[in-house]
Amino acid sequence: MKYVIGVDLGTSAVKTLLVSQDGAVRAEATREYPLYHEKSGWSEQEPEDWVAGTVESIREIVSKSGVAPEDIEGISFSGQMHGLVLLDAERRPLRRAILWNDTRTTEQCRQIEAKLGDKLLSVMRNPALEGFTLPKIEWVRQHEPEAFERARGFLLPKDYVRCRLTGAVHMDLSDAAGTLMLDVANKRWSADVLETFGIPADFCPPLVEAGACVGTLTKEAAEKTGLAAGTKVFAGGADNACGAIGAGILQPGVTLCSIGTSGVILTYEPDASADYQGKVHFFNHGKENAFYAMGVTLGAGYSLSWFRNTFAKGESYDSLLAGVGDLPPGSGGLLFTPYLVGERTPHADSVIRGSFIGMDGSHTRAHFARAVMEGITFSLHETVDIFRKAGKTVDTIVSIGGGAKNPVWLQMQADIFQADVVALENEQGPGLGAAMLAAVGCGWFPSLDACADVFVKRQKAYRPDPERSRRYAELFRIYQDVYRQTKGLNQALAAFRK
Repeated sequence: MKYVIGVDLGTSAVKTLLVSQDGAVRAEATREYPLYHEKSGWSEQEPEDWVAGTVESIREIVSKSGVAPEDIEGISFSGQMHGLVLLDAERRPLRRAILWNDTRTTEQCRQIEAKLGDKLLSVMRNPALEGFTLPKIEWVRQHEPEAFERARGFLLPKDYVRCRLTGAVHMDLSDAAGTLMLDVANKRWSADVLETFGIPADFCPPLVEAGACVGTLTKEAAEKTGLAAGTKVFAGGADNACGAIGAGILQPGVTLCSIGTSGVILTYEPDASADYQGKVHFFNHGKENAFYAMGVTLGAGYSLSWFRNTFAKGESYDSLLAGVGDLPPGSGGLLFTPYLVGERTPHADSVIRGSFIGMDGSHTRAHFARAVMEGITFSLHETVDIFRKAGKTVDTIVSIGGGAKNPVWLQMQADIFQADVVALENEQGPGLGAAMLAAVGCGWFPSLDACADVFVKRQKAYRPDPERSRRYAELFRIYQDVYRQTKGLNQALAAFRK
C-alpha cells in the first residue's frame, strides 16, 4: 500500500492527512498558531509558525501511523488564499504575513480601481477587494517603504511553506487568481497590472498548475518531517479549489457549500466564458483548464466561534448548540447578520459590522445560537440567489466544513437554499483535495475525476421541507433589508473603532 499527504494550511491551524490508495485517511494531525490583530481591521500571522506547524504535524502522522517513509510517495498542499508573504533577496519574510481577512486596504482598492478600470473585471475577472493580494502590496509600498524597498518577491501562504520544504519558488494558478494580478483566462501574470504598478516581472513567482510536480523534499526537510528525501512535492491549490476537488466538484451541475472560518458557495465552470459582472469571484480551478465562480461570507464559521468564545468559553460546540433543533425557523424573531469582519458577497464592504436584531426577554442562549447559524446561512444564500438569477441550476449542494458536522445545520441549509444538501462520508475538506492532487500526480489515477470516484464518498442527503423553506424565504427578504438599513449607522460608528 502506498500513501500521499495532504496539507491544509488554514487560518487558525494546519491540518495534515495521510491518505492511502483506497482513499482512506490513515492518520491526521493538527497544529494551531496565533492570529495577530494589532489594529482594528488588521489580521496577520508569522510565516514561521506555518512552517513549524506543518513540519510537526507531518512528523506526527508519520510517527503514529507506523507507515514506512518510503511508502509515502507524494505531498501536496491547500492554503488560505490572498495572504501576502513579502520576501527579501534571501527569500526571508520581511514582515508578518497580511491575511485574506485583513481590511486595512480600502484606500488602495480605490486607487487600483482608478488605474485599472474595466480591466479588473475583463482580465482579472474580479473587483478590487481588501482581501486580495495586490492591495496589500500597494499598502506596504505606501506605508512601509523601507520594507518594500528590500522586497524582491512575494508568495502566498502555502507557497511559502512549500518553498521551505523544497527550496523552490512557484505559485499555482488557482491561488494566483486571487492576487488581482493574474490574467485568469490566459493563465499568466497580467503585463498591464505589472506595468501600471511598476512591479518587475521577476517579483512574481513562476506559475504552474495545481497538480504540477515542483520538486522533492530537501535533505533538511526530510530529516525534520521524517519523510524520505525523494518524496515528490506537488504545487497544490487554493483552499477553495482544493475544497471543491475534495468534494467532487469537478463537473457542471453540483454546487459546494464550505463553512470554515469564512464561508463559500462555489460552482464549477468548464471554461472562462461566464460573466457574473463582478458580483461573485471567478478563479482558476485546481483541475487543469477549468474554472469556478464563488461567493464568500467573510465571517461564517468565525461568527459561531466568536459567539462561543464570547458567551460560552470552554464549552464544546455540541453543548453550545444543544436545543437549537427544537426551535422553529426564525429563532423567535431574532435575526443575526454575520458581518463581524465586514462582508464580501454580495456587499464588498469592509466597514459594515454584525448585529443581533429583534431581541426580547423571551430569547434564550439557544435562540441566539440558532440565529447565528441562520444568519451565516442567509449570507451564503445571497450567492445561491446570484447564481440562480444568472441562469445556473442549483439543486444539489455538497456541504463541507463546520456546517456539515451538525445535522440541524445541514437541514437548515437545505431549507434556506431550497436544494438537496449532501453530506460526505469522509469529509476532510481542502486537505483531501490536496491529497488527491498528489495521488493523481503520483500516477495512481489518470485524472482527478477518476480519483474522486474512489476518494469522495457521499453519505446522507437532506431535502428541503416546503413549509420551512417558505418561512425562510420570508425571513431572507428581511435579512437582505438589514444591510441597507444599517449601512449608514455602521459608517458613522467606524470612527469609534479606530
